[in-house]
Amino acid sequence: MLEAVLVKKLRDYTLDLSIRAAPGKITVLMGTNGSGKSTTLNIIAGLLEPDAATVTLNGECLCRTEDGTDVPAEDRRIGYVLQNPAVFPHMTVYDNVAFGLRARHFSRADIASRTADWLRRMHISDLASVRAGRLSGGQKQRVALARALAIDPSLLMLDEPFTALDTDSVRTVKDLTLQFVRDMQIPCILVTHRLADGEEIGDRTCVICNGKMEWEGIPGEMPEICTVCHCR
Repeated sequence: MLEAVLVKKLRDYTLDLSIRAAPGKITVLMGTNGSGKSTTLNIIAGLLEPDAATVTLNGECLCRTEDGTDVPAEDRRIGYVLQNPAVFPHMTVYDNVAFGLRARHFSRADIASRTADWLRRMHISDLASVRAGRLSGGQKQRVALARALAIDPSLLMLDEPFTALDTDSVRTVKDLTLQFVRDMQIPCILVTHRLADGEEIGDRTCVICNGKMEWEGIPGEMPEICTVCHCR
């Protein structure tokens, strides 16, 4: 279970948000551009310093500004997938998936085993020796997802992962995401602009406007428009 209370003063408003994500469930975070969605993820990931925050994951405190607790980003065991897959184009698919494991000093045997396993699960074993720069957008996103999950994360966060993909790739990446979140029983936060994403794979939808929670509930029951930013 992820529980986060976040405060961060931004240029146009102050982000002041509480969010929860349950194991094996996908929490969809929606809002217009600049509403604070990516800021929320970056604070949880430890990539952005909050003004005030308490972040706990499976009972472990990752951040509590009140007493100075701040677990480094690399030690938070969070898998993070961005809109534009952050693959290393000069490296092979195998080395891209293995990158996070090496950075966390897994044993050579573990790296080989986990990397091969996730290549197989993502149906990209045949691409292991291909340089990532030569892949299609959908293939790159599967590599990024495999790298995020190979470290056995306690939380998966996806920031607009479907935006640059064609229809077939979107369906594939959605199916894989849903499958592994359920199988691994990890909480997942999915940032998206598309209502269909929440309705197809989301368990709960949170709409934020100007850094505040505007609406939270079951996908498909969202009001016609939000009263603040009219993002629907």
